[in-house]
Amino acid sequence: METYLVGGAVRDTVMGLAPKDHDYVVVGATTADMIEDGFRPVGADFPVFLHPDTGDEYALARTERSDGEGHKAFVCETADVSLAADLSRRDLTINAMAQDEDEGAIIDPFGGQADIAARVLRHVSSAFADDPLRVLRVARFAARFGFDVAPETADLCRSMVGRGDIDSLTPERIWIEAEKALNAPHPSRFFAVLREFGALDVIFPEIAALDVPQPPIHHPEGDALTHTMMVVDVATQTTDCPVTRFAALVHDLGKGATPTDILPSHHGHEEAGVALVDALCARLKIPNAYRDAGRQASQYHTLIHRARVIRPSKLVKLFVALRAFHDRAALDRLLAVADADARGRGPTRVDVPYPNLDFVREAFDAARQVKPRKGLRGVAVGNAMLQDRAAAIKAAL
Repeated sequence: METYLVGGAVRDTVMGLAPKDHDYVVVGATTADMIEDGFRPVGADFPVFLHPDTGDEYALARTERSDGEGHKAFVCETADVSLAADLSRRDLTINAMAQDEDEGAIIDPFGGQADIAARVLRHVSSAFADDPLRVLRVARFAARFGFDVAPETADLCRSMVGRGDIDSLTPERIWIEAEKALNAPHPSRFFAVLREFGALDVIFPEIAALDVPQPPIHHPEGDALTHTMMVVDVATQTTDCPVTRFAALVHDLGKGATPTDILPSHHGHEEAGVALVDALCARLKIPNAYRDAGRQASQYHTLIHRARVIRPSKLVKLFVALRAFHDRAALDRLLAVADADARGRGPTRVDVPYPNLDFVREAFDAARQVKPRKGLRGVAVGNAMLQDRAAAIKAAL
């Protein structure tokens, strides 16, 4: 029985990163051997076991062959499978390395170390095409590491999309990959790579529809998609919250529905975007926290941009709509999106401070200090609070 560390832990070690998960492959063992040694079997589809002390996953070396459509339709073979054969079924060369548990030697039959050095994502074999989920995984690894996709791998992904392979992916699995991409250092790369593969129109049609003109003031390249991708990346620099990053992604979604006869203007895109956020989240079964933040970003981000010229009472109504007086988290998310929107308008704007951040924060701080008037009841309480909070903002600013 031989045991090897495999997958992401080896990749991260080679890249000088701290591995998060440790997965192992066992060569020359059977299910009975593993159970006899105290390992606990998990799942019915694959021969995977949990170590009795560490809880790490140990899997018998296996090969897989596709037995239908989708990313779960596989038949496993574990009899007399070598380490090289097990590694050959993996998606990318950077994930197809192993490390000897005893001596620490790196086993790299497919050139993963060279591809890491070249910053390239390359598929291991033609078996890559058996699993359509790998199209999204390639895009997600591009977002995580900033690597380029090898031309032959890009061609293979395009052919898989063209055949309709990704149509079999479940909404839940698509969202898992998208959420991981939003947690990556370069989320825009995820969507750019999917667009290169022809998959953006299929999986995220609302985002693909943003390839429309807009006034150059929003981005020198003049299209809403380029602007949106920059906004997501700027938001990534200021927050590690994936909910806020998602809100930045969908803040201008309504621009994709703008009638062509009024382009490059996008009058009314805020309200139009709310319905599109709802449609996107319903289709991919995205959690409500993301949906709510996306709806608020779409509907209210331009109010933050106009905070200095609108009436104080309108700011108070915004705070109430966000329930900020009870929990200011929604307001903070909206401010982060507005900041990214203001600075995501070309390279010359990225490092320019957004003055409305402090303005709105000071307005909110003034408004929340107001106490209810005594002796009032019913709607009179709310009306008085609106007036007094607006007066407090006016006095403070």
